[in-house]
Amino acid sequence: MDTVHETSAPVYNAFSQTFFHGTKADLKIGDFIETGFNSNFVDRKLKHIYLSATLNAAVWGAELALGEGRERIFLVEATGPLEDDPNVTDKKFPGNPTMSYRSLHPFKVIGEVTIWQRHSAEQIKAMIDGLENLKQKGISVIEE
Repeated sequence: MDTVHETSAPVYNAFSQTFFHGTKADLKIGDFIETGFNSNFVDRKLKHIYLSATLNAAVWGAELALGEGRERIFLVEATGPLEDDPNVTDKKFPGNPTMSYRSLHPFKVIGEVTIWQRHSAEQIKAMIDGLENLKQKGISVIEE
């Protein structure tokens, strides 16, 4: 006969959703990505932090991040609620095809993707030129 053991201790969810975060920041497993630091894309602090469930969106994040650091993609877990990233949903792409989200709560770094394919130099230049064009028109790249 099987015995049932009851416990009041919380059970860790071993199957939490893993997301990607592209950056040039030098992070380690166990670090937290938090608000209050300069953004990857604009020279100001943002109240949200961003992640994606797709590797491609994280690759763009790493490639377009400001700074001189090495482009990196981290596996992260959200520690609080997420919302659709308004910077790429509905206004630019109906729905959320990039599966990009943002949060006010930290993301815990749980790993790093060390092998990934960069976009071509032409694709990156076209994206940077497009973002610069928006900036010149006074259109904010990041909607907070």
